[in-house]
Amino acid sequence: MKIIADQNIPFVAECFGSIGEVATMSGREMTAERIADADILLVRSITKVNAALLGGSKIRFVATATIGTDHIDLNYLASEKIGFASAPGSNANSVAEWVVAALLALGKKQRFSLEGKSIGIVGVGNVGSKVEAKCRALGMEVVLNDPPLERQTGDAKYRPLSEALTCDFVTMHVPLTKEGPDKTAHLADVEFFTAMKSGAYFINSSRGGVHDTAALKATIQNQQIAGCILDVWENEPRVDEELLLKAQLSTPHIAGYSFDGKVLGMIMIYEAACRHFGIPVKHTIHDFLPAPEVPEIRIDGPIENEERLIHDIVQQVYAINRDDFNMREILIIPPEQRSKWFDDLRKNYPIRREFQNTTVALPSVDNSLEKKLTGIGFQVKV
Repeated sequence: MKIIADQNIPFVAECFGSIGEVATMSGREMTAERIADADILLVRSITKVNAALLGGSKIRFVATATIGTDHIDLNYLASEKIGFASAPGSNANSVAEWVVAALLALGKKQRFSLEGKSIGIVGVGNVGSKVEAKCRALGMEVVLNDPPLERQTGDAKYRPLSEALTCDFVTMHVPLTKEGPDKTAHLADVEFFTAMKSGAYFINSSRGGVHDTAALKATIQNQQIAGCILDVWENEPRVDEELLLKAQLSTPHIAGYSFDGKVLGMIMIYEAACRHFGIPVKHTIHDFLPAPEVPEIRIDGPIENEERLIHDIVQQVYAINRDDFNMREILIIPPEQRSKWFDDLRKNYPIRREFQNTTVALPSVDNSLEKKLTGIGFQVKV
């Protein structure tokens, strides 16, 4: 079998080589001509998979190594009896850790404590539920908003959007949908931002189309909210430079790019392909994950500021400020090169391991600090 795969899927050639011949390329270079004679197509979120791409091809199975599927025409695949798989939940922990890193970095920058602050989580699926757990561990008050889950469960813990918008932070974890009762395209619009608490921060790591760029810029300009933290942008890979300047923290759609999440996503679609074609599974995630770069962090001496210490620990594993710095270099390069710069930041993203791979050694028993560190994902020992 011939397999065409996005080159940004780690170890895809080594793993899928047990199934067939693998050729890798940039997701934006996948054209109808280049994939026509392949049997399997493996993509990430930047490749639009539809009749225009697949019409007349030999493709029998498509998989995306992402949790989102808005770039896939699922109805077309079903009509052509083309197998499909995605990787739901694979990068959920990665995104949740990105939110934690962003909140801690913003807290240090603006000199406020997260403990006691409130956060409205819009969308409480695989990602949102992990964000909830980590924010609660940091001592934050959480308001959950998820209309589909509220209808399914009738659980009173799911609150109206208006209530979530009264929080100090509002973070988006929804799929991008353009129709239906739960449409999320431009969910964060003028009315949404106007209803937010004065001095609050808007966070989006879901899809750029979930927020209305013009409305967000105007809201910040008018000082209705304090600012925003963005990982996703409307019209990627083109980025609105004015919004980039207004953002407190900016990253190039890499919230879910932990190495652990990427490899897990690859393994999930590999196992799905094996099931689809009746091929024995020969690889597991342990065949590809290397030893962590930071296996242990030792804390010596007295602990004066618990949250500042947590910030410093997180920075040793994931320095979100470095991603922000690299992102802002878009502003100093020629406009015609900016889209390529954005794509290259994603293509050449450095290995980022998740907190679970690092053990924090504390100098003495500290139940409060241990609970917070384990709550956001670290291993702890005394």
